[in-house]
Amino acid sequence: MSEKHHIEMEQATGVIWPARYSPNVAPVHVRNEIIIAAPPEVVWAWLIRATNWPTWYSNSQNVRQSDGIQLQDLALGSVFRWKTFGVAICSTVREFQPFNRLAWDAQGFGVDAYHAWVLTAHNEGCHVLTEETQYGWGARLLDFLMPQRMWKGHELWLSSLRDKSLQGKPLEYALGQV
Repeated sequence: MSEKHHIEMEQATGVIWPARYSPNVAPVHVRNEIIIAAPPEVVWAWLIRATNWPTWYSNSQNVRQSDGIQLQDLALGSVFRWKTFGVAICSTVREFQPFNRLAWDAQGFGVDAYHAWVLTAHNEGCHVLTEETQYGWGARLLDFLMPQRMWKGHELWLSSLRDKSLQGKPLEYALGQV
C-alpha cells in the first residue's frame, strides 16, 4: 500500500491528529473502541449532548458553556468547561462532522490534551473509536502513578455510551424538540 493511500485510509477510519497532539510525539496516549448495536445517528445524539454526560458517565461533572450559559449541543467552535478525572478543564470543539467525527482540545492545571471520536457505520450498528493524547506534568504524573486510569475511564465512557444508545435517542431528540 502506498504511503498516500495509507494516509487516506487512516483519515477515513482513524483520528485526524493536529501535529502537536500526534500519538507519535505526545507522552500520553490512549485508544479505546467498541461496537454499539445502534445507528451512528443515535450514538452521535448522546455524544454531542455534553450537558447530559454527568447523568450517564460518572467521570464527568459540571459541564457548561464557558460563560456559564446553558450549553447547547456541541458544535464546531463550542467552548465548554467541565471536570473530568478530578481536573477542571476548558475545551474547544476542533472537529465536528455530524454522525462521524468529533474532537476537542482540553486545557487544565498540568494537562494539555486532545480527545477525538470517530463513528463509523458497521454491520452490527456503529463502530466507535475514541483516542486521546496528553501533555503536561499532571498528565505524566497520573499516567505514571495510575497507568491504566485514562484507559479505564474511556472504557467506562464507551460502555455507558453503549447503554444509553441502546435505549434510543435522548428524549429531546425522540420528541423532535431539537
